[in-house]
Amino acid sequence: MMRQRANVNVVAVMCLMTVVGIAAAQDAEEDLRVLYGERGSWVQYTDARNAPYQLFREKAFRFLKDRAEHIGNLQNRGQWEDRQSNLRAIFSEVVGSFPQKTPLAARILGTVEREGLRVEKLIYESVPGYFVTAALFLPKPLDSPAPAILFCSGHAAEGFRSAVYQTMILNLVHKGFVVLAFDPVGQGERKNYPDGCGGQNSCGPTHEHSYPGFQGFLLGGSPARQFIWDGIRGIDYLLTRKEVDPTRIGVGGRSGGGTQSSYIAAFDERVFASAPEAYITSNHRLLSSVGPQDSEQIFFHGIARGLDAADLLAVRAPKPSLIIATTRDMFNITGTRETFSELQRTYESFGKAAAIQMVEDDAPHASTKRNRESMYAFFQEQLNLPGDSRDIEVELFSEEELQVTPSGQVKTSFGGETLFSLNRTRAESLLERLERQRENPTAHLPVAVLAARSLSGFRDPEMVEDAVFVGRYRRSGYFVEKYFLPGDGLDVVPFLLMVPEEKIKRPLVLYLHPRGKASEASRGGEIEQLVRAGYVVAAPDLLGIGETGAGDFKGDAHFPSSTAPEGVSGNLWHLGILVGESLVGRQARDVVRLVSSLNRHPGVDASSIAAISYGTLGSVLLHAAAFDKRLERLALMKPFSSFAAVVYEHDYETKFIPALVAGALTAYDLPDLAASLAPRELWVAGMTDAKSKLLSHNQIQEQWGSVISAHEARGTLTLLDEPDVAKFLHWLQK
Repeated sequence: MMRQRANVNVVAVMCLMTVVGIAAAQDAEEDLRVLYGERGSWVQYTDARNAPYQLFREKAFRFLKDRAEHIGNLQNRGQWEDRQSNLRAIFSEVVGSFPQKTPLAARILGTVEREGLRVEKLIYESVPGYFVTAALFLPKPLDSPAPAILFCSGHAAEGFRSAVYQTMILNLVHKGFVVLAFDPVGQGERKNYPDGCGGQNSCGPTHEHSYPGFQGFLLGGSPARQFIWDGIRGIDYLLTRKEVDPTRIGVGGRSGGGTQSSYIAAFDERVFASAPEAYITSNHRLLSSVGPQDSEQIFFHGIARGLDAADLLAVRAPKPSLIIATTRDMFNITGTRETFSELQRTYESFGKAAAIQMVEDDAPHASTKRNRESMYAFFQEQLNLPGDSRDIEVELFSEEELQVTPSGQVKTSFGGETLFSLNRTRAESLLERLERQRENPTAHLPVAVLAARSLSGFRDPEMVEDAVFVGRYRRSGYFVEKYFLPGDGLDVVPFLLMVPEEKIKRPLVLYLHPRGKASEASRGGEIEQLVRAGYVVAAPDLLGIGETGAGDFKGDAHFPSSTAPEGVSGNLWHLGILVGESLVGRQARDVVRLVSSLNRHPGVDASSIAAISYGTLGSVLLHAAAFDKRLERLALMKPFSSFAAVVYEHDYETKFIPALVAGALTAYDLPDLAASLAPRELWVAGMTDAKSKLLSHNQIQEQWGSVISAHEARGTLTLLDEPDVAKFLHWLQK
């Protein structure tokens, strides 16, 4: 009998070992994906990885539809003139105000002579200490004032010295035009990041534009402002020259130069004829194909304000413009043709149908002989300089012959201002104003929170659907449940819910990590520590993270990131700016939706909700908590201190880009949101600068002084120099 019982015990132990072994195997094979599971994906969300782009694009299309309806109702010249007046006001707002004109301090640093022309190599200061390198190409002989062309270079590292641009410039000069060609910011002799930027060893033109451009957007305008202003000051220089007829000014350029020439002609009424090449298309086609481009091609809330590329030319009507395009360009030709068709209606209303023209050739994003000859002929006709418009073979200058500065770079030859330093100066003015407003927190903080709502594009969820349960794993003492929170289209929030086995209501902790819901979700991870301490823990993939990640769109302002293997798409951030939204605002909305849904969960004590964020998601959590008082206790692990820290750092880490809100520094910064939370409890550990370097105790005291003051009366702020999970758990359980 005893022997039989012993055998039973052996069998029981063996069964238990088998169960444990099966459980361990199951844990090892856990699939913590929600939308893409063990037995296939939810068809509705197969494109969820592209959700950020698709959601922003859908909003853009709604704005563009409204614009199309408005344009369709314009019938006569008076209505178009009213629209032109409105466009000028909108352009001024989305670009930002220009500085006062100051002396150009132009200097000719060298000349090059060749049969039929002379080149004067020069610099001028578009603002004091901000040097623009340029070359004035003069035909010779020149017996009387001639028409002049401001030539804008595209994204060539060598600027106007590239072979394709020299071909166009020298042909124009041989046909009798005076041509001023200048280096755009970050190109030619105006490079600001020769050793690389944003974690890259080299920094090409698009990154040279966007890297400081991201900082500029925090100040509430578009980096296009400085590009336009450099060109406007170039026209100022042309008008100082006796060789130039001030009534016959044209502007042209291709690719990025097409962007600049479109902008400059729209903003400077002295431009009579414009010929943008390889740029003009419709926003609808652009966002359906290659997506938004680098920073200077983005107007602050431009699409939300009802703008499209056609408006850059419509605002000039009836002055003549020529759109130059190729059928296989990355800028879709159908969008170009649609834009031209709209402009024909505009010009017809002014009785000048022939003043808007378009030429196209069958080629990729390239300069073609046919298009060049059309450009020459257009300027010859419109600027009254008849002659042969054929494209001739020209002898190109070497880069050395057209070098303006002694060292080949403004930065090393003259120093002076950079786009970064100009941004920083503007930021100092805005932050001084913020500091004055912080002296009266009772008045300032409610306004700051309202501004954060508006600028981030945050919208209160109208109705939050019940979460969809898609599966569960049992672990020792708790369950890992998989859910998603549905919304319109791809507006979905996948999340994991870690629930203790004992079925009683427990306090909720939201766990926000830039690597997504599965980070620290394994056995023994931080989330398990929280569960074993008695909490229900929800770990979501906020928009742009994990299963709703960055997706296929990269763009020309794509940077590596230490927190995202796929890198950071600055162009996606640009799209948010165009439609008046941000990833931060969308992610904060996801947090609020999740709180609303989990409040209805039978295992959650809705009276006690805490949240912990890591790294860049500290920005998201501060926004969400400022908008939703149900988030009572907040912990920020290694947050960055402020948006201002990014503007002030020349070599900031690009991982912070998705956590920024364009225009924020005109009205608020992260410390204002943190101060607005008082008297709710806030725990902050390991605050960093914009290079992820831990701040010292004194630096934290200095940068978050207004936050400390807001919380000190009730002792609701805890500041630690370094992260400490044990101390966090102790704080959470108080």
